[in-house]
Amino acid sequence: MAAKTHQEELERLRTLQQRAIMGGGEKAMDRHHSKGKLTARERLDLLFDQGSFVELNDLAESQCVDFGMEKRKVPGDGVVTGFGTIDGRTMFAYAQDSTVLGGSVGTIHGQKICRIMDEALKVKAPLIGLNDSGGGRLHEGFFASKGVAGMFLRNTAASGVIPQISCIMGPCAGVSVYSPALTDFIIMVEKQSQMVITGPKIIQDVTGETVTLEELGGADVHSRITGQAHFVAKTDQDSITLIRYILGFLPSNHDEAPPSYSCNDDPERKNDSLTEIVPADFKQGYDMHQVITQIIDNNEFLEILPEFAPNIITGLARLDGNSVGIVANQPSYMAGCLDFHSSDKAARFIRFCDCFNIPLVNLVDVPGYFPGVTQEHAGIIRHGAKMLYAYAEATVPKITLALRKEYGGAVMAMCSAGMDVDLMLAWPVAQLVVLDTAAAINIIYRKDIMASDDPESFKKQKIEEYNFKYSNPFHAASNMLVDRIIEPSETRTQIIKGLRMLKNKKRPEPFRRHGNIPM
Repeated sequence: MAAKTHQEELERLRTLQQRAIMGGGEKAMDRHHSKGKLTARERLDLLFDQGSFVELNDLAESQCVDFGMEKRKVPGDGVVTGFGTIDGRTMFAYAQDSTVLGGSVGTIHGQKICRIMDEALKVKAPLIGLNDSGGGRLHEGFFASKGVAGMFLRNTAASGVIPQISCIMGPCAGVSVYSPALTDFIIMVEKQSQMVITGPKIIQDVTGETVTLEELGGADVHSRITGQAHFVAKTDQDSITLIRYILGFLPSNHDEAPPSYSCNDDPERKNDSLTEIVPADFKQGYDMHQVITQIIDNNEFLEILPEFAPNIITGLARLDGNSVGIVANQPSYMAGCLDFHSSDKAARFIRFCDCFNIPLVNLVDVPGYFPGVTQEHAGIIRHGAKMLYAYAEATVPKITLALRKEYGGAVMAMCSAGMDVDLMLAWPVAQLVVLDTAAAINIIYRKDIMASDDPESFKKQKIEEYNFKYSNPFHAASNMLVDRIIEPSETRTQIIKGLRMLKNKKRPEPFRRHGNIPM
């Protein structure tokens, strides 16, 4: 047997590497490109800083020899995994290659993802998954299940330790959607990606329902109806730009603070237009987005789940160059009332911010929980309790500003005094009460109103008295339920001063394994 030479082995290596790069082959790649999609490696090249990506396990391949699989082996087994830098910070990622057996998750495929997840958790660096998979690989039977279950286990172990972002870049079904569902954020690509547990054909066979894949689990469905797609991008390129942008707001792990940037937006900038944006008449609505963009640095707001439960606004911004999480009622939709969907949306965002040392700024204009049989039967008590739990559990800096209405149980749900709020602010027109004044008077003076010679005049007098005595922030401030009443024009300045004061807030070590949040 002839001795090996360096050149021969180098050629063998290069041949295998080239096979891995070609994935499912030139024709498969052409079909992929014809749909407007980038290949797995093209996606990773865009995601990471130029030349920084290091691929791992590129020559790993399926060990299955049944069903003709011995002839369909491809180095890499349909997923590219590795690490690199994004804006100079170490990150880990995997990208499924749908040109190889539809990106299906086989035994080695799953093990590769598990391996990269383990490494990300070891060094406490963010993990990005670029998902494009038809689900579990049927050719390998039950063997692949350990790798799939291992992904779920590691997603859970990494939760709250490192940021995890999933981008759905093609049709994903079955086991391929549960791992993304366990991550912090999901991005979907418009008209290109879908997430379903069961495909249209099986649904038709079992239930008789006829539905397309897009109608069943497209980006529009998950961004508006289910609330599972936090962001929607138009193209692969846009989605990857968005991932890089999101990461700029986040720390690498739970032990670090988010990145801080020099602020070219004057912290002392006045918000003179706020009194024009927000009517003093509580019956008039307005768009809370205009308030948010007035307050934050450079009007730069990254809204999360903008189409789902729009009665509450959640998103990331910067104040004084530092990341903050914004939770705000939206008076232009359902008058800003809380319901079961908005409670879920807010609670998960609050917990995310608390995981990753992102202070919470709460802008409150809420008339209460939305009433009705539908809400009660949907479990508004349980869902509403999630917000209470999330705020009570959160130990990051918490600043709340009452703009106008703060009514009923929704007051506590938006983090008021008694909920361990660090700084409670209010505008002079705000009302912090159990119930709207007119409704309160109707209850308190019900018999007197009925007995009065002029009920309307009597009610008007009592409403004025009640408003002056109780339905104002001055009464709340006199009882230390409000720390400071501020002029609307100084909102940005006062919140920034509060955040600076809270910068070194000590976060206590957890004294238990975890609580039992109402699910």
